Amino acid sequence: MMWRSREPRYDVASGISQGARDYQEDAITSDFPVGAEAGFVVLADGMGGHAAGDVASKIVLTEVYSELKFHFADVDAFETRAPEILRGVADLANETLRQHTRTHPETQGMGATLVVPALVENRLWWISVGDSPLFLYRGGKLVQLNEDHSMAPQIDFMVKSGLMEAEVGANHPDRNCLISVLMGTRIPKIDCPAKPYELKAGDIVVCSSDGLQFLTNAQIERVLHKYRKSRSTEIAERLLEELNRLADPDQDNISFTIIKVNDASTRPKENRTPRPSMAVTRPKRLTTVASEPMLLPLKLNPESEVAREVLAAPAREADAEEDPEAEPVVDAVAVDDQPTVTPRRVATLR
Repeated sequence: MMWRSREPRYDVASGISQGARDYQEDAITSDFPVGAEAGFVVLADGMGGHAAGDVASKIVLTEVYSELKFHFADVDAFETRAPEILRGVADLANETLRQHTRTHPETQGMGATLVVPALVENRLWWISVGDSPLFLYRGGKLVQLNEDHSMAPQIDFMVKSGLMEAEVGANHPDRNCLISVLMGTRIPKIDCPAKPYELKAGDIVVCSSDGLQFLTNAQIERVLHKYRKSRSTEIAERLLEELNRLADPDQDNISFTIIKVNDASTRPKENRTPRPSMAVTRPKRLTTVASEPMLLPLKLNPESEVAREVLAAPAREADAEEDPEAEPVVDAVAVDDQPTVTPRRVATLR
């Protein structure tokens, strides 16, 4: 599945695949509005099995995306306290997971990684928790920008120090054990730099789940080098082709976003058109799901024609019950005889 943005400053495309797994636990979305000078990606890789992993990743993505979308309404205000905001959205998602596991005990133990690259002009902010990598391709070299919150770096260090054989380290069963993840409990490690990373024209940023790492860094690097002048959609397609070519029976879920930086120019602050801040104080209440639709009282002007019709309806219904041959009553507020729609779920704030 592929989609892309036609934003001229950034050429953005994403790919997602279930891999060889029975269900999809990755969740990813990107937001790069056409004509905007900023955008962001939210990626969450769920853990906990079919009963909860996909739920955890969707909760994290929903909470983080909605909160960041609000803050990106005023990008200048976002940048004045970007690390604080990014940490705040991670905490909000983590708290939402905690509330969910409290009300749904069967999902106890579920969790999700989180990686959010947020771009403003040539500046890259990010927050990450877990082992989902954020790569930068520049000048023919691929490097990982964010920290890997798994046992893999420690195992690699032991191999490098001569304390473990390379083959043993490469196949160590604890390589993928996470030391930090969103689970509704205390978050042991968060990678959120205090200052942004400066991007250059021609850079390619890759935000992915660890499913992409079934390819080695060298394989990813080769694809990016070969198609560096192509559109991001083609790069995404080629990476998926490489993964399919592996035909690995253990292939994990795959999700990633490719961001090609076509323009790394910046505008001096004094040349920016001033505009009123759209940011307001938001109540920190969690989005939950009501089991039944809520009926809210409708306040009507008693002198209005609609109010008279509504108030007269019970009397007409009573008359209709007494006279079985009377014509059926039609609700006065129905529009074009459309059937009443009852929502299955109602999102509420508490």
